[in-house]
Amino acid sequence: MLTIQSKLSGVKLLEPAVMGDHRGFFMETYNEQTAHANMIPYTFIQDNHSFSADAGVLRGMHYQLSPKAQTKLVRVTAGAIYDVVVDIRRGSPTFGQWQGFILSAANKRQLLVPQGFAHGFCTLVTNCEVQYKVDALYSPEHDRGIAWNDPALAIDWPTSKPITSDKDGKHPVLAKAEINFVYEG
Repeated sequence: MLTIQSKLSGVKLLEPAVMGDHRGFFMETYNEQTAHANMIPYTFIQDNHSFSADAGVLRGMHYQLSPKAQTKLVRVTAGAIYDVVVDIRRGSPTFGQWQGFILSAANKRQLLVPQGFAHGFCTLVTNCEVQYKVDALYSPEHDRGIAWNDPALAIDWPTSKPITSDKDGKHPVLAKAEINFVYEG
């Protein structure tokens, strides 16, 4: 597995080894021993799977407050997405900065999103399936989000008129969001 550090400390892009031939391909999508050897020391306890029928579906920007914060390992099994993370760790040198990544069934890349980052994605094509592992269970009382269109963040989404849920349309901007993450250097 090739591990690529992003500009945001802790966020990593992973490229698994893919063995292919005339029949198709095989790859390990997760191996705890390999993950730990690549400085990914998380224990994932739940797998999630989302399907979006249309291009332009935007889900985000989500996170859970501590002590129920989640680290996510995200991959696309059908279609392609523009995946975005925002650093929401107070005191971080990159607080409020974002980075976007193309994840697709074709490139087989995975994105590690540690605790302390808001996460969201926009589908680039129809019929997208996104699967992700988390290291903490969903906790409705700790579930939070920030506005996908926060002008201070100026995220460059691939659509100007995304399809969002009512919930995602009501998140506050980062300056008014409830966050309890502190950068620990």
